[in-house]
Amino acid sequence: MLQGDARGRWVRLRTLTLLRWLAITGQAGAVAAAIFVFGLQLPVELCIFAIAVSVVFNIISMQIYPANARLNEKSSLISMLFDLAQVSFLLFITGGLTNPFAALLLAPVVMSASVLILRSALVVGACALVSVSLMGLWRMPLMFANGDVLAPPPIYIFGVWASLTIAIIFMAVYARRVSIENYRMTVALNAAQRALSSEQRLTAIGGLAAAAAHELGTPLATIKLVSAELEDELKDRPELREDAELISKQADRCRDILADLRDGGRSDEHFKLAPITALIEEAAEPHRDRGKQIVLRLEGEAFGAYPSSPPVVKRSPEIVHGLRNLIQNAIDFAETTIWVDVNPTENHIRILIGDDGQGYPEDVIQHLGDPYVTSRARKADPDRGKGDYKGMGLGLFIAKTLLERTGAEVSFANTDRAIRRANRGVPLENRRPPGAVVAVSWLAKGFVAGPEDARMALGENQRFTVDTI
Repeated sequence: MLQGDARGRWVRLRTLTLLRWLAITGQAGAVAAAIFVFGLQLPVELCIFAIAVSVVFNIISMQIYPANARLNEKSSLISMLFDLAQVSFLLFITGGLTNPFAALLLAPVVMSASVLILRSALVVGACALVSVSLMGLWRMPLMFANGDVLAPPPIYIFGVWASLTIAIIFMAVYARRVSIENYRMTVALNAAQRALSSEQRLTAIGGLAAAAAHELGTPLATIKLVSAELEDELKDRPELREDAELISKQADRCRDILADLRDGGRSDEHFKLAPITALIEEAAEPHRDRGKQIVLRLEGEAFGAYPSSPPVVKRSPEIVHGLRNLIQNAIDFAETTIWVDVNPTENHIRILIGDDGQGYPEDVIQHLGDPYVTSRARKADPDRGKGDYKGMGLGLFIAKTLLERTGAEVSFANTDRAIRRANRGVPLENRRPPGAVVAVSWLAKGFVAGPEDARMALGENQRFTVDTI
């Protein structure tokens, strides 16, 4: 469950005051209609007192706090307990559970379950249950103008009490679960957006570096040529020739730096297309020094041994970062090896990422890809402490979200345990993953680069833009 720091200051005072003014208007209208339209005898003075107390509370709140203030946990709890007490008192003097407006007791319960921490929400829910139970036993009866008392049979009162009790518990649990899932999804999407923005910024920086290396190459060559000519002309003036030699050396140094930047840059339109094997290698590169072996295969053959050219696809930061997260997750739980298999067909491009770990627990495999779902137990890791590791699934959620943005379908599964026996004696590069497997599949149409994409890659480079989720 979310704690106070995570849920605190969710409620604006302006929202509560507007809702309370709406409730005050409705209560006053209901009391007036009951008296003047339906001819009920109500304790008018007590009704006015109950409504006036709510008005005074609203005015005082508006005077103490600015309109845009967000209430802390304690203030929100006090406000909702006040609303619950005010509605309960008004219902008590107007028939209790015989009043058809008794369902309004649900409002503060649902709000507290949505925005308060668990302890505070339980306090409001418990007070609501106590209020319903007391009104089932004691209440001021509703009376008509002729003195007749509206007195339903006890079985009806019990039924209303039971329905309100169940509704309070059900609505509170329902509202809280929805609120928690929305909060977790918001946090996870923000994390995915930050990850994608970081990947796009790195791509943009690499592109700018390559563009700078290309554009500065000509002026640096000119500087180098002029400095060499100055060296020849200043042979009889050693103090000036040293300066010319220094300029030449610094030009050489700048040339070397730009060469490094050019090698690492990925800015040109040409780099928006890449062989599928290049994308896999780029995604796997940061994890090669983590003590686990990574086997990359294209249609069952090692990347370098594949006889024909791999399909060229549209490169994007979402694909690279998503695959990188899946490879990282596989390495985290692998014993010694992970396998990345690329299987292109005429209609699909399919990537399988598997490991030789223990696989996903069967009770959570259907929920993988959602944020904050414990995925797998991992052996003790000296870098992370002793004991089993239990993740929150945030990395898998980010990977799944980013890859699905590119049109991919992502699924999680465990391979047959018999594969471990079938792998005995088989060379490592030819084995099938015996543990968990993630399958990522794209339709070839729209993902594999066509002739038009190749022509665009040869066109003028465009400015970098960073998209957001």
